[in-house]
Amino acid sequence: MKVLFVCVENAGRSQMAEAFARAMGLDAYSCGSAPASKINPAAVDAMKEKGIDIAANKPKGFAGVPKADMVVTMGCGDACPYVTGKRVDWRLPDPKGQSVAEVRKIRDRIEGLVRTLAQGLHKGKRPG
Repeated sequence: MKVLFVCVENAGRSQMAEAFARAMGLDAYSCGSAPASKINPAAVDAMKEKGIDIAANKPKGFAGVPKADMVVTMGCGDACPYVTGKRVDWRLPDPKGQSVAEVRKIRDRIEGLVRTLAQGLHKGKRPG
């Protein structure tokens, strides 16, 4: 099952979610409706603390992203266009402009949500 994590800039939340999901064995991707020019440095630093390096990642749009079975939006609401697949919305604060300390809180929340999602998918359930 392919899981797509979507936020507006694909520079923080969705990048962290994709990285955690891949580390947990999911077929995961991320993108944004208005991609930033680079990954949020605070997100990079926060993920390094978890042993995951996203420094080389690049924000990307919807072009070239494979069709997903499940789409998880990061609280960006109407800024995300309709995409196929089961859709779940995680209301998460935007890490843009936040300190690493604040981004850690967001990162940890994302990690917990992705862990719950992965456990459900590994058991054959479709959490929502």
